[in-house]
Amino acid sequence: MGDQSTRVSDRRSRRVWFWLVTCLGVVVVGVLAAWAAFVVLRPADDPLETQSFTYATVEEGNVEASLGLNTVAQWTLEPVGVNHATGVVTSIKVAPGDEVSQGEVLFTVNLHPVVVAAGEVPAFRAIQQGTKGDDVAQLQQMLTDTGFYSGAVDGEAGALTAWAIRSWQESLGIQPTGVVEQGDLIFIPQLPSRITLDTEIVTRGNTLGGGENAVQGLPPAPAFSVPATDTQAEAMPTGTRVEITSPDGDLWEAIVTGQERDQQSQTTTVALAGAEGAAICRDECGQVPVTGESLLSSRIVTVEPVSGLVVPSAALVTSADGTIAVIDDTDTRIPVTVVASARGMSVVEGVSAGSHVRLPAESAQ
Repeated sequence: MGDQSTRVSDRRSRRVWFWLVTCLGVVVVGVLAAWAAFVVLRPADDPLETQSFTYATVEEGNVEASLGLNTVAQWTLEPVGVNHATGVVTSIKVAPGDEVSQGEVLFTVNLHPVVVAAGEVPAFRAIQQGTKGDDVAQLQQMLTDTGFYSGAVDGEAGALTAWAIRSWQESLGIQPTGVVEQGDLIFIPQLPSRITLDTEIVTRGNTLGGGENAVQGLPPAPAFSVPATDTQAEAMPTGTRVEITSPDGDLWEAIVTGQERDQQSQTTTVALAGAEGAAICRDECGQVPVTGESLLSSRIVTVEPVSGLVVPSAALVTSADGTIAVIDDTDTRIPVTVVASARGMSVVEGVSAGSHVRLPAESAQ
């Protein structure tokens, strides 16, 4: 009897524990479900309400941006005149890059002057009374331009031409023979012109045998370009302004006119030119050495200076419809127009000077 009573009591205890555990499980499941519903289904926090903020004052100012790079300046040389004098170079009369005109002495050979004159026909013979041809006309024009000849430029060397030759020779301090030897002149296509002598050929003490391309012509100005990486080139579209410091410290202005990318080196050459077709170096191109490349310090203006009311760019907020605004210290959203942005600051319109605009606290650090 006692055993039966004990078994009945055990069964009752197990039922009680079963119901207790079941109820506890239901409660736990309910709590977890409620927590999950709260976390998953509740609206996301408004970032403007949950962030900490600081405030910036809207003030007058300006924004601009620039890159500091080197500009390469280099002359393009082209042979324009052939020497026919023979002997030892005894003096050099012109410097590289000098602009020369009709009748100027370029150098001396065996103390005898070699003179430049304009003409397409190279010097190929002696010219004296009785000589005819285009080379004679070129000589007559040189003598006319230098004030020694007043006759017709007709390509026929008569007595008046011979007399002018002797007067010209006397002015050079040489024997007035009335005969212009082949090596006395170097004809080049155009004068006045900026030239340089080939320094590997025409050097004091060198011996000339005749036939050397001694004179090299220069264009009106050297070529200017900026070697750039792809990222730098992207910031330099056509029309970008470039300020170049000349070798003598002058400021030259240029604009970007184009770009050419070298696939092999993975670099871009940005071409420059002067404004309105003018030379970048104006009338100061002689500052650029004629030989080799010259590296000139330059400032590439990627964002031109713009003045106005300035705010930190971090204060700008964009709505879903694309409108841009700032939020003031009364939580009012004020639509603005961005005029220019650079280096974390923006010039804007639509907000008053002295206003306080909100920006994330970390952006002010």
